[in-house]
Amino acid sequence: MVQTDLAQLTSETAEWRQILRNYRDEFQECKKMLQESARLTAKDQLVELEHFDNQFHIQLINIHDLKQEIKQHERRVSYERAQNDNLSNDTYTEHERLLDAFLVLENTLQQLRGDFRDFVNATNC
Repeated sequence: MVQTDLAQLTSETAEWRQILRNYRDEFQECKKMLQESARLTAKDQLVELEHFDNQFHIQLINIHDLKQEIKQHERRVSYERAQNDNLSNDTYTEHERLLDAFLVLENTLQQLRGDFRDFVNATNC
């Protein structure tokens, strides 16, 4: 039972980090596309370009911060496993908090992705 819990926690955090890496890579590409498009964009669309550039920047920071928290949590899980092959209630609570933070951030990232796609389709950027 304990091994299953440990394996599940480890698997979940690895999956979260991979999903966040994928978003990071995608948003970095979007920022590059925005920078290239800015030179060819009408002035009235520059405000929207700047908005998306700012949002990508903010969300890339949020991705980085959450990834760091997840890594710290993984280290704690590894430490507790090495000490007594058992996880504390605090570690399980932290895992649940990180899951909630991940889901909230993922929802925000999906919304930003959708808004950006709509903008690109509407403006042919």
